Amino acid sequence: MQNLDLLNDVQLKAQAWLDGNYDAETKAAIKTMLEKEDKTELIDSFYKDLEFGTGGLRGIMGPGSNRINIYTVGAATQGLANYLKKEFASLDQIKVVIGYDCRNNSTLYGQVVADIFSANGIKAYLFEDLRPTPEISYAIRQLGAQGGVIITASHNPKAYNGYKAYWNDGAQLTAPHDTNVIDEVNSIKSVDDIKFEGNKDLIEILGQAMDDEFTDQVKAMVLDQELINRNSDLKIVYSPIHGTGVKIIPEALKKCGFKNIINVPEQDVVSGDFPTVISPNPEEPAALEMALNKARETNADIVMASDPDSDRLGLAVKNDKGEYILVNGNQTATLLTWYIIKKWKEFNKLTGNEYIVKTIVTSELIKEIAVKNGIEYFDVYTGFKWIAKVIRDLEGQKKYICGGEESYGFLPGDYVRDKDAVAAITTAAEIAAWAKEQGKSLYDVLQDIYMEYGFSKEKMIYIVREGKSGADEIKQIMQDMRTTPPATLAGDKVSMVKDYSTLEANNVAEGKIEKLDFPETSNVLQFFTENGYKVSVRPSGTEPKIKFYFEVKVPLPSQDAFEATNKKADEIIENIIKDLGI
Repeated sequence: MQNLDLLNDVQLKAQAWLDGNYDAETKAAIKTMLEKEDKTELIDSFYKDLEFGTGGLRGIMGPGSNRINIYTVGAATQGLANYLKKEFASLDQIKVVIGYDCRNNSTLYGQVVADIFSANGIKAYLFEDLRPTPEISYAIRQLGAQGGVIITASHNPKAYNGYKAYWNDGAQLTAPHDTNVIDEVNSIKSVDDIKFEGNKDLIEILGQAMDDEFTDQVKAMVLDQELINRNSDLKIVYSPIHGTGVKIIPEALKKCGFKNIINVPEQDVVSGDFPTVISPNPEEPAALEMALNKARETNADIVMASDPDSDRLGLAVKNDKGEYILVNGNQTATLLTWYIIKKWKEFNKLTGNEYIVKTIVTSELIKEIAVKNGIEYFDVYTGFKWIAKVIRDLEGQKKYICGGEESYGFLPGDYVRDKDAVAAITTAAEIAAWAKEQGKSLYDVLQDIYMEYGFSKEKMIYIVREGKSGADEIKQIMQDMRTTPPATLAGDKVSMVKDYSTLEANNVAEGKIEKLDFPETSNVLQFFTENGYKVSVRPSGTEPKIKFYFEVKVPLPSQDAFEATNKKADEIIENIIKDLGI
């Protein structure tokens, strides 16, 4: 009976679209779904409304209330426009910046967004073609805009697209604006509430001039120009994986002084179909395979790739056997943070008022590097908007150096307020140049860091659970871990349990409860052991997954013992996984 009720509700919703003010192509597609004997596609498309969350929209493209299309994008934009007009009612002219990536329909959605904003009397700066997410963040600040929108689904498969909303500081929305915008979007009850007819006089196209300003800022992040000049022939293999970095990242590298950039022609093809990869995700080894092959052909010094909207970077370096190996997100953030602090010290830029930021699931090794160099650090929730919030809150009081997260995002300068693969890639190239001048590879440099600050090994695994039953199962896993936390992990006593849903830390070792200083609650659990093991557990905010992050510390007596120590760390992580019954 329940399934019949669901199908009835879905058919009524679909009929409302057929009767409503929707375009002929959309209606034809809905009719086809209604006529099919198998109603799976119809149900998936209409069983709920695509939720505008604190990060915006993300979903599969297609007709229906639970899909990304001009109408769901339109409702999001109309709601955001309504909120901007309330918040900035005193301004003569409200302004927004709109960017989009390489995904199918991104150009269309970008134009729809510009039309709706302009129809609401808001000036829309629309980029002429695909651009990196960090450049849109930069343009919002540079143009004094009150907000912005980026059409992207980051590294999701090709069927997806998305919509991210930004505030006047160039960062994604945080409280109170995030929930207030959600309320405004949810108040759009009919397609007739959306103003689709644009005002071309209020739409201004952005192009090369903004690119030049942005890459000038990237160049300003160079820490040692003379070093780069001496090593300008560094062999850099770079792949945009069919995305927005295709033009601007090689331009930025050249502007910074690197002359030997080797491209991967097949992946320079801009395409929302991502024809050479299963997933356009620099975290996935397969996505970098073509770049690695090019590196082997050319004996490159470093291999780098960016995801479709160029806010995250993948990195590969040569190990001590001359083989190219992938560097994970924690290691990348560690290398970048270490080098930036090293150069700030070398050029006497540290005044004692500087700080770095990392997310709570990111390696504690970054904290060790900061603390041992007398630099303040902040832990924040997963998501770069929280790093941006710290920068905003401390602006004019303390100096931000850099910030990063384990999921391959890094920001080396505060002129952008989101993760920035453009500047991160130029900084990584500079570190590779420094290492080469020392007769080392980045692999060697990472070993040096481990010897100085301690060795840690990280791993992330996830469990996928689809649908309502899957959501219920994920909820139960979190509940079970809260009510019955592990007493030991890999034979090591749990000394601290942090529950961010209550903002309480149970100091098991001392038998007391401590408060966690975070701006709001979050469904995250962390377990810390006496020997410094860390396990973080959280449901994904954008996918039907529960994620487990592991970090273990193991003494590294010498660089010669690295392989054995690394193997021991893997064994400890596997034992922790067994203890948790994952």
